[in-house]
Amino acid sequence: MSTTKHTLVALVENKPGVLNRVASLFRRRGFNIESIAVGQSETPHISRMTIVVDGTNTSVEQVRKQLDKLIETVKVNDITSDNIVLRELALIKVKATSANRSEIIQIVDIFRANIVDVSHDSLTVEVTGDEEKLSSLCNLLNAFGIKEMCRTGRIAMTRGNNTEMKPRTSKQPGTTED
Repeated sequence: MSTTKHTLVALVENKPGVLNRVASLFRRRGFNIESIAVGQSETPHISRMTIVVDGTNTSVEQVRKQLDKLIETVKVNDITSDNIVLRELALIKVKATSANRSEIIQIVDIFRANIVDVSHDSLTVEVTGDEEKLSSLCNLLNAFGIKEMCRTGRIAMTRGNNTEMKPRTSKQPGTTED
């Protein structure tokens, strides 16, 4: 069986220890989390997790079901095959001299990125887009020397009017399902 990069989106209670419980569940099942992004959702006291893991459809479905059973989990979906919008954010600090600064700025402009900090010997670039866009920009900036970089990992949601990620009425925060 071949493995695929899966994107799971979970709505979870915004409480201490929930992220650790989710990560531990994946660890126990032998999954390496490629990226995980967590932040507030549109619902008070509910956080939205976007988790990217590599695995077979069957094994990811098993771990998705186990994640759904955690008491703090309100809803979880594998949106890998859905029509989705996905983005990633990166901050990249690049070595810059007076001789190459304008060339770096041109590259940044081509990628519709922004320069968010300028110092004597570096530029810090902010870029959003899909993983390929960020990787392409990083490859070009490598020639100048990347001093530091951080990437958020994938965040994603389904396109259009799809409201599948709304919390279920049968499972409210702090309760268990029958």
